[in-house]
Amino acid sequence: MAKNFVVRLRCPYGDDDQRLVLEDREESLSQILDARWEFECPVHGVQREIPVDGSEKRMTFDSGPPRNESARTLSDAPKPRSGNRLSLHVPVLVYGWSKGEASFHEETTTLLVNASGGLVTLASKVGLGDTVFVVNQATQQEQECRVAYIGTELHGKIRVGVAFNRQAPSFWRNNRKELRIPKSLRVWVRGLDRSGQKFSQSAHTIDVSRHGARLDGIGYLTSRGETIEVGRPWRKARFRVVWVGEIGRPQAGQVGLYCLEPSKNIWGIKSP
Repeated sequence: MAKNFVVRLRCPYGDDDQRLVLEDREESLSQILDARWEFECPVHGVQREIPVDGSEKRMTFDSGPPRNESARTLSDAPKPRSGNRLSLHVPVLVYGWSKGEASFHEETTTLLVNASGGLVTLASKVGLGDTVFVVNQATQQEQECRVAYIGTELHGKIRVGVAFNRQAPSFWRNNRKELRIPKSLRVWVRGLDRSGQKFSQSAHTIDVSRHGARLDGIGYLTSRGETIEVGRPWRKARFRVVWVGEIGRPQAGQVGLYCLEPSKNIWGIKSP
């Protein structure tokens, strides 16, 4: 029997939550929470993410008007978690030893995170209970984890839930130290491209803060984890590339940066 669901989706850059009503669906709530759904962030445009949470929306008709009732909650989902999960894209390196196979290491990006672990996609074959290590490529911090969940396939890879040996709420660094300020500033960027060759070019900011920035115009000259130099007249600082916009998505050509020298306020503005 077809059902209706209400899911909450979050922009991967943490700016906005949207509730989406899914009507006449044949899937279960677990399947709904495992799938990606399109929604529009007013800041970053159309996104396609896994729900943060959701519930079944049942319509009851009695002597009064129709009433919405949340019949099931996130506890129906098979993913183990001890805290609210966030839709957050964090570049990570996962490595370890899978059962019956040699060691592996694989770069990937988180789909969901919480204080106890995260959900990633892996091409490497791992099994429930395997020990793996996850490195946050933005901070180079590392956590020993166990594989707690093996999910459905997504774009040729398997969804894998990893659980920390102990809770580490600051590992993902998902709480911004300050608000981002929308600001278009012309900057120049220097670094190494994906072939290891030096490049120097102009770009412009989309938003900035003392601890980071989002640039447009660099495109695919650089990769996650690379260190680049961003400058304006008389000011410059080193930044680490945290994410690079994927081809075909609204963020194509954009990069997210983390400032390695936060004492240098190259933007010339006061952050709120």
